[in-house]
Amino acid sequence: QLGLHQSGRNSGVVHAGVYYAPGSLKAQLCREGRAALRDFAEEHDIPYTVRGKVIVATSPSELPRLDDLKQRADANGVQGARELDADELRELEPHVAGFRALHVPESAVIDFKAVLAALADDVRARGGEVLLGRQVERVDELAADRVVVCAGLQADRLAHTEHRIVPFRGDYFVLRGRSAGLIRTLVYPVPDPAFPFLGVHFTRRHDEAVWAGPNAVPSLARERYRRFAFDARDARELAGSRGLWRLARRYWRTGALELWRDIVKRAAVHEMQRYVPDIDPDDVAFGPCGIRAQVVGRDGTLVDDFLLEREGNVLHVVNAPSPAATASLAIGARIADAILA
Repeated sequence: QLGLHQSGRNSGVVHAGVYYAPGSLKAQLCREGRAALRDFAEEHDIPYTVRGKVIVATSPSELPRLDDLKQRADANGVQGARELDADELRELEPHVAGFRALHVPESAVIDFKAVLAALADDVRARGGEVLLGRQVERVDELAADRVVVCAGLQADRLAHTEHRIVPFRGDYFVLRGRSAGLIRTLVYPVPDPAFPFLGVHFTRRHDEAVWAGPNAVPSLARERYRRFAFDARDARELAGSRGLWRLARRYWRTGALELWRDIVKRAAVHEMQRYVPDIDPDDVAFGPCGIRAQVVGRDGTLVDDFLLEREGNVLHVVNAPSPAATASLAIGARIADAILA
């Protein structure tokens, strides 16, 4: 099936471009991709719902980081981003507790599985084939002038590259009953610049379901989605990753908390209640999960930008972390320019 892995397992958020370093591929292609995705959705009758996002500071200590995000938003051309005081935040999200917030009105949600289906239909309409249920073990002898390999979680196994993928599992919780009605928009924490992920956040999705999450813990299986799933090859490579061990030594406290919240629902609910105090623990249920493909360098640093590598007439997409879904059509245009040059 289409969308069994990363593309069909994300929260469905269309990012506006707040978080990314000005001048980076992420910043540029997120903005280009958001506009292209909005037009694609209109052309193919796919619902595209502008929700808006609030990035919430819960204490004065987070204000410098919130100010930095506002500067990035302005530098990246995000329209209408503005800071809200506590009263303005309550007008927008009455049940969210915050000291101050950054409102990003352009943020939206979409069903990326519907996007995938429409893209596949376009391929077929132009005479192409979409082949499913086939395992690609290597790219060797080619009967094509140009090949693009976008292997996601398996990218490092098909590309002759020094880079290595570390899979991070992200589990979501689903809010039900009265608690689901406490969230109107998208509610995000102020990200910690010392840790590469955005933290637990709330998403009112395209189908009106409300998800909280995801967390980020190393996964012992790249493509198995049950908690504690295990694959011998994946686990062996993970255990042998020098970059992961160095990353773990640097962020062991944060990592331990992520793992604790992954296992203990009460701990996850406590973190949610920092932002939405009225959440009822009985309304919180374990939800779906996804696994992110993230390149980690040998020195323990994460490759934070999109990374393309070329081998003759083969172009590999080696690293495409968030906001890759938002930027996907712009990434595709960049790939086309590179492979046709």
